[in-house]
Amino acid sequence: MMKRRSVRPRKILDVIMKIISVMAALLGIFFLFWILFVVLSKGFTAFNKEFFTGISVNGIEGGVANAIVGTFVITFLATLIGVPLGILGGIFLSEFGRSSKIGDCIRFSANVMMGMPSIVIGLFVYTIIVFNTKSFSGFAGAVALAIIMFPVVLRTTEDMFCLVPNALREAALALGAPRWKVTIHIIFRAAKTGLVTGVLLAIARVSGETAPLLFTALNSYFWPFEPWWKFWEIFNNPTPNLTVTINDYAMSPFDGLNKIAWGASLIITITVLVLNLTARILFREDKK
Repeated sequence: MMKRRSVRPRKILDVIMKIISVMAALLGIFFLFWILFVVLSKGFTAFNKEFFTGISVNGIEGGVANAIVGTFVITFLATLIGVPLGILGGIFLSEFGRSSKIGDCIRFSANVMMGMPSIVIGLFVYTIIVFNTKSFSGFAGAVALAIIMFPVVLRTTEDMFCLVPNALREAALALGAPRWKVTIHIIFRAAKTGLVTGVLLAIARVSGETAPLLFTALNSYFWPFEPWWKFWEIFNNPTPNLTVTINDYAMSPFDGLNKIAWGASLIITITVLVLNLTARILFREDKK
């Protein structure tokens, strides 16, 4: 006759692990809110009209309007480059290369790229663009951010397409629709919310990157292009951006620039929070 084991040790262990888990979660939440409180309290003191409309001409005080514009332009270019390629790659993996060897190779490579340090990507783009053109540029920064965005969009697209029921594909194909029309008119529409979510998460992922831009876009204390219609200057000139501006101003001995750095940090924090919350709301609606 088997001896009945007591469940008391397991219950005690279960309680201990729950306590440790809750304490770890509370510790993480505490530091998160601490960081948010410090950024909010110090960042709001920098907000004024000059902060959003002016630039730092004397290197001591001013605003970050040029950095805001430069960040928007670089991120926009990165989105134009990285998102279409990521979506096309995700379509291939989910619809045409799901069980193929090349699909497995691309999937593995994308996973490796997602874990690659961003400074390595910045150094790579520096080698192939900045070194050959002999100039830092906003375009080089956009390419670096696009490389970071690409695997995020690719894997999100694949996951969202795989969630679409096969019955939809089979029904459309049974009616005689070609595969490309099924993908565009059926699968895309069914997964559109998830695709938007993936794009927003990818933009949030690159919004706070500094290391790639140090090697590519560098920074500037002037407008990205002036007058506004000379937009091609972003392809051959250093471009201002918020993250590198924060890096430069935070280490400055001038209190005025330190204050501007906190304000720029708050802008990036709010942007990332809004993008992540929007992505979660959209994904929640998609699941419903």
